[in-house]
Amino acid sequence: MQTEILRANERGHADHGWLNSYHTFSFADYYNPNAMGFRALRVINEDRVAPGGGFPTHGHRDMEIISYVLEGGLAHKDSMGTGSVIKPGDVQRMSAGTGVNHSEMNASDKEGVHFLQIWIIPDKRGHQPGYEQKAFSREERQGKLRVVASPDGRDGSVTIHQDATISAGLFAAGETTTHAIPKDRYGWVQVARGTVEIGGEKLTAGDALAAVGPGELKVSGVEDAEILVFDLA
Repeated sequence: MQTEILRANERGHADHGWLNSYHTFSFADYYNPNAMGFRALRVINEDRVAPGGGFPTHGHRDMEIISYVLEGGLAHKDSMGTGSVIKPGDVQRMSAGTGVNHSEMNASDKEGVHFLQIWIIPDKRGHQPGYEQKAFSREERQGKLRVVASPDGRDGSVTIHQDATISAGLFAAGETTTHAIPKDRYGWVQVARGTVEIGGEKLTAGDALAAVGPGELKVSGVEDAEILVFDLA
């Protein structure tokens, strides 16, 4: 199995005061021709939004947008009439489809919010806009990979319009799991925080690993870690 590691300090970075953002792939003013995405995975932004700050109402089309909150609360409102606060353990999926306007604001005027914003290119253009939000307990993710997004909504995951699966896991020191990547499939591991070891390499917060199947990834916790694993066509 072929693997490649992208280190946290190789990402793009933008500090707007109210927003401190790291871009795994090309985004906004950050352009890297060698980092335009990975298969259908187009954006992974690690965002920290200051108290009272946020993204005012703006529009999207034809993109599956997933928010995964690590700390704090993210207040969501959209033109479909949806309003909610996304907290740690929650996974939010918004299908922009034919067009949707939304805002994402820090729900607190005292504490920051830290989250990953993920964009996945859909299987086709013109889907109906949609919204889904589900909570996954620590117990469901501790020491294992729990499917949180999939094309068929299996195991209570949110549903995305693409042949892609996202799993989330929490790993204390010594906890291990394996993730198989079949032939003609691709894997992406994003370390959200802490430290894990994969294939003899230590990966810390912000690091990522790309893999081409067939093969198996063995994930071992080194220091309390939280990761997302993408299985992609």
